[in-house]
Amino acid sequence: MPQPPVTLAVVGDIHWHVEQRDSYHHHFDTVHEAAQVLVLPGDLTGSGLPEEARLLASVLAKVRVPVLAVLGNHDMHTEHTEEVVRILEDAGVRVLRGGGDAVVLTLQGIRVGFCGTKGFCGGFGARCLTPFGERAIKDFIAETKDEAAHIAHDLTTMEADIRVVVLHYAPVEATVNGEPRELYPFLGSSLLCEPIDRLGADLVVHGHAHYGSERGSSESGIPVRNVALPVLKRSYATISFTAEMIADRRKSA
Repeated sequence: MPQPPVTLAVVGDIHWHVEQRDSYHHHFDTVHEAAQVLVLPGDLTGSGLPEEARLLASVLAKVRVPVLAVLGNHDMHTEHTEEVVRILEDAGVRVLRGGGDAVVLTLQGIRVGFCGTKGFCGGFGARCLTPFGERAIKDFIAETKDEAAHIAHDLTTMEADIRVVVLHYAPVEATVNGEPRELYPFLGSSLLCEPIDRLGADLVVHGHAHYGSERGSSESGIPVRNVALPVLKRSYATISFTAEMIADRRKSA
């Protein structure tokens, strides 16, 4: 018998505001019928307020599959980050922040590993910012390097058949195409993709680039999906795979 696929439901940048209240409930009511996991790549709240997190948590607590998330820049805006994380985790959400909190779930008999972190900025390829000059520039790019190091740590230590990396900021230029080029340095960084290409993964999902493109890939051919809600224009995307599909992709890479 063919192996049933593992299916993820994925959406980022839901920007939950207090004014929304019940407006998003129905989108996740039946997610368990479509997927085995719900993944939220950041910007869960409008501006990182605890009351926004509580309203969202009341919805996510009712979801009937595991919920994994990373933070986005909106979730950190008002500097209530630790309280927002605590509220979400109390509702059963696993908030991935990198450097040792990877999650491995057995889904359809397959060990699917998830690691993630927010990520940060800097640009892509030859245009990527380097730590040269003023201290402010060095500090800026150091945050991106720290986030990349979290990914490297988790990919090095995670034992799974399928490996999924969850970010908020983009790790490749392809999925920010459509945004104004002036914004590219603030939408992500190819530094985030270096450990992914070096250590290997089977899927990367991110948000943040509202006017970007949904599909791209890393230099080594790893699929990258921009699942920001404004890009998807639907409640969530579903991404399915089997161990055989992953094996075939790895052979052709």
